[in-house]
Amino acid sequence: MSKLVRNEQRKLTANYMNGLAMAFFGIGGFAPLVASAVSGPASPLIPLLVFGCILASAGLHLLARIALKELEE
Repeated sequence: MSKLVRNEQRKLTANYMNGLAMAFFGIGGFAPLVASAVSGPASPLIPLLVFGCILASAGLHLLARIALKELEE
């Protein structure tokens, strides 16, 4: 496989992981905070969910950055 093909595959993988990271942040990290602000806290577990989703988001984003560091010149 050529370098160009491998680089494009790595970019697609990194893009996919970053998309998952954004989804985790938006759905699990940001939306519960907005819902709690509008309707009041529904459960004491919400802060743990938010924190866990933000950590998952950050982890996926870092994995995407690592994948991009492996691009070949």
